[in-house]
Parts: sequence; C-alpha cells; structure tokens
Amino acid sequence: MQIHVVQPGQNLSGIASAYNTTVEDIVEANEIPDPSTLAVGQAIVIPIIGRFYWVQPGDTLWSIGQRFGISYQQLAQVNQIPTNLPLQVGTRLYIPELPKRNVETNAYVEPLGGTVTPALEQAAREAAPYLTYLAPFSFQIQRDGSLKEPLLNNFPEIAGQNNVTLMMVVTNLEEGQFSDELGRIVLTDQAVQDKLLDTIVQKAQQYGFRDIHFDMEYLRPEDREAYNTFLRKAKQRFSAQGWLMSTALAPKTSADQKGRWYEAHDYRAHGEIADFVVIMTYEWGYSGGPAMAVSPIGPVREVLEYALSEMPSNKIMMGQNLYGYDWTLPFVEGGEYAKAVSPQRAIELAKQYNVPIQYDQKAQAPHFNYVDAEGKEHEVWFEDARSIQAKFDLIKELNLRGISYWKLGLPFPQNWLLITENFNVVKR
Repeated sequence: MQIHVVQPGQNLSGIASAYNTTVEDIVEANEIPDPSTLAVGQAIVIPIIGRFYWVQPGDTLWSIGQRFGISYQQLAQVNQIPTNLPLQVGTRLYIPELPKRNVETNAYVEPLGGTVTPALEQAAREAAPYLTYLAPFSFQIQRDGSLKEPLLNNFPEIAGQNNVTLMMVVTNLEEGQFSDELGRIVLTDQAVQDKLLDTIVQKAQQYGFRDIHFDMEYLRPEDREAYNTFLRKAKQRFSAQGWLMSTALAPKTSADQKGRWYEAHDYRAHGEIADFVVIMTYEWGYSGGPAMAVSPIGPVREVLEYALSEMPSNKIMMGQNLYGYDWTLPFVEGGEYAKAVSPQRAIELAKQYNVPIQYDQKAQAPHFNYVDAEGKEHEVWFEDARSIQAKFDLIKELNLRGISYWKLGLPFPQNWLLITENFNVVKR
C-alpha cells in the first residue's frame, strides 16, 4: 500500500490515475465521505500491492533498500535498472510487497453511559478480524473482593466468531477514579485478595476470558512489592486454568521515576511474572493539558527502550491511541478540556475550515489550527496513516510483541488497512 499526501490542486481522479487504481477503491479504503473535496496535507492510503518511491537527492539503491528492507540487487532487478549507475532524482521506483512478521494486537472497548451503543458494538465487529485480544473495560474491584462487571452485551460472541481471545480487564477504579486506598486493601488484605481471585476465576469461566489483565494504577509507592507478590500469586492461579496473565504499565523511562502513577509499577518484576505487558505510551497530549501530539514518537521510543532494558521484547505491547484532541486556545490550566476527535473527524474539520494539515516530523504526528464560527482559535493533533506507520516501523525495529489500542469507537480505517499491510495478526 502507498501513503499519499494530498498537495494543493490535487483531486482523487488524478491521484488514482497516478497509481493505476480507481477513485472508488481509494474512497472505499479511506472511507472518504465526500470524494469531491480533499484537505491539503491529508494522508490517504492507496490500496495497491507494494508501493512506489520517488528518488530524493543523496539516495542510492543501497540506502533505499535499507529503508524498505529489500536488497539493492532485488530493487534493481524489480525496476530493471543497472546497479552501477547513479539514480536520477525524481525517478519512480516500485517497492514490492515484503514478507510480514507476526504480531499480537489488542483493543480495549469501553461502554459509557450505561449502554453499549450499536455503533460501539459495530466498531468491535469491524476491528475483530484484526485483533488477537478484545478487552472490555473494565471489571472494577470492590472493597470486599467482589467485582462490578462492565457491560459485555455481544462482545464475547464477537470474540468467538473471530477467533479473538477475550481479555478480562481488572481495575482499581472507584467512582470513576483509580483509587490508591482500594489498591492498598486488595494488596494487603489476604482475605479480600483470595475472594478477588476466586471471583475472577468464576467470572472468567462464565464468560470465556482467557487472558486476565490487571490495570491497577495510582497505587501507593509502598505497595510496589505487595503488587509484585499479588501478581505472582495470581499468575500461579491463572496458569493452572491454562490462561494468560498480562498487566498495564505507566510509561516510565527509568526504574526510579517519581510520581504516583509510576513508582508502584516495577517493569522488571512485571516482565518476569506476566505473560506480556501493555505499556501506555500515549496521553503526552491530553484533554486537560496544552496542545501537543498525543503519542509523539520520541517519548514513545524512550519509554520502550527503557522497557527493553528490563524485559524481553516479546513481552512488550506498545500502547497506541485511536483518537486525537481539539483544543480551544489559548490553553488555560484548569480551563476548558480538549474534545476527543477521531482521525476521520479531524480531517473533516480541516476541510470544513479550509485549512491545510501540517505534519510534525519530530513528533511524527499531523496537526492544524482553525478559527471557529465564534472567532475562537483551535489546535488539533490527531493520528493518520503516516503517524501510525511510524509506530509500526518502531514495532518492527524493536521487535516488540505487538500493539494495544485505546480505544475502539472513534473511526480510523487507515489503521486497520496498514495493520494488514505490515503484519500477520496472530490469533490465539
């Protein structure tokens, strides 16, 4: 597949012609609502086998081959050019489809407002063919060791129909917030702990969960070892059932990183105990903070490289957002929260206000500014085909287990297209 960035004056007819495909195929692949208008700077995926590359100054067959994982001899053979002559800038080279590596993928799904909407259930159905795990969020621990169940509706059925492993997400959420006191009770009161593990086993058997996933956040720093001990106990219990056990980890860059979100998360211990971990590498740009990329590639890499110093790469799933944010400017601490937007909605906003989409090369993320009908300035950061491809390239480079999405419900069709272009999704 080809990622094409729309230039001023371009339309779908011309773009389709350039790649020997059809307007209809491009519209369908990218779910473009109005084919007659495109946003300048919009990234679209061209559904062709392989891709094209235009030679840039300084390129050689060897450097291009290194970039795309193909030998310079094969690249020359495919394009019927000699290996001993310099390349002309602007020459179009065809890069054939290359072998794919296996990865595991997960997606959380969080019903809100007391119902599972048809749209959310449909999002799960559409994503399921591309998933290893589906994770309804969440089973909330109660102070007596019982569990408050999430709405499951047809999620178990959807998982079963698509050979997807149901992930049972267990959290210390209490009244909408992660609770350190609830965490303390569970991790230090053996009677509560035993009841919790009994309840988890009963619920997992009832609904068919085959991975138990602990997302316990904002724990007291002094409960770090108690959490590790609890996980060892839980792992032994779940292994006896033939189940996996995984955990969610805050995005740390050192073992001694300070802060209530980080100190009780022991990367080395989780890497030894759990079958795999999900590292929450997103929310640098968040709804209550200043405008910036949600998951800039530099900080994401830094977290993952630290994780690799503490655990094997095949235990690490990189967290990835399926959304962006629309901030109203100027940012005021404690003021108006940014609104979550899907990649599709972000593109429509750029078209609506006739502003070009920019791309930050350092963050590897698209963004733009616009002024609304009330004269208020906005800044939008989101994800597109380029930014998600950059993350997929990082997964390959670091040889990670896979990727975990937070969360289904905001449409991003390009992501699923590029999953199939880059990887073979493992089914368990």
